[in-house]
Amino acid sequence: MTYRCAVSDTPVIPAPSRPVPAVADRRGAVVAVCLLVAVLSFAGVFVLWRVFVETLAGQQVENAALQGALYGQTQLWRVAERVLDVVSVSAIAAVLLGAMLIAALRRRWSLAIQVAVLMIGANLTTRVLKNWVFFRPELGVEASYGNTLPSGHTTAAASISAALLLVVPPRVRPWAAVLGVGYTTATGVSTLIGQWHRPSDVVAAVLVVLAWTAIACALVALTPARPSTATGALRLASDPPPTPATMRAVLAGLVVVGVAAGASAVVALSHTWDNRDDLEARAEQVTAYLGGAAGALMASCLAFAVMLVLRQAAASRLPRG
Repeated sequence: MTYRCAVSDTPVIPAPSRPVPAVADRRGAVVAVCLLVAVLSFAGVFVLWRVFVETLAGQQVENAALQGALYGQTQLWRVAERVLDVVSVSAIAAVLLGAMLIAALRRRWSLAIQVAVLMIGANLTTRVLKNWVFFRPELGVEASYGNTLPSGHTTAAASISAALLLVVPPRVRPWAAVLGVGYTTATGVSTLIGQWHRPSDVVAAVLVVLAWTAIACALVALTPARPSTATGALRLASDPPPTPATMRAVLAGLVVVGVAAGASAVVALSHTWDNRDDLEARAEQVTAYLGGAAGALMASCLAFAVMLVLRQAAASRLPRG
């Protein structure tokens, strides 16, 4: 179809429309990656349970880490107890309402629902897995208190941090991820200090939250972009994104620290695994304990790096302009 100008007979050809198939393909790719991350995270939780809870060797290694927490516990618990006191049902509810309020103030009504999906899904999943799906066989390693995987306190802390990562303005997201790593790691390590949980419980909790954050990001990607009042065309909100230099620096920092912590955890726990005949020695118990703490740091760093990437990808599902 052509249109004629009022002052000329020259035909005017309308501008080509936006390449919708390309946009749909990009959106589909983001959703597919998010769902893949969710599946792999849940698979990781199952593997942790199979290795460290169902096997004799796994229970022995984690019991050594549990005993290693006794050394220096008196001084460390003064700080750890304050960290754990922050986590409660009322705290989760307050943060959930606060995050939904932020989303509402930004006029992102669908985001408020996605935050609720994340927080309720993660904390409910942890409770179901711990109480009704996973069990802890009695293999003679220690007095059995039932299954403790995943950690409820770590799930709460990580879900609170992930919810804030979802709702804060784009420019603040990298720093929200850094704060999330700090709070989640502090809570997870505090449960180790207090002998409330074992290392696998903490890592499994982080993976549960990563899975639900990925699901929430998939929902973000599927949510239609808001119309622009300037042109009437579909486009994203005008909130400025973080600078590329900031994103690269934060992601690089999280990955480097996460990989270094992961390498330390593998070395320490592998040493403990290979020396299971000498786990009464103080050196072996402290090594296992430090390895477990390093594993908590690794899980938090790498999980929040992935969350940050997924959140950015979901938010940029349509071209700007």
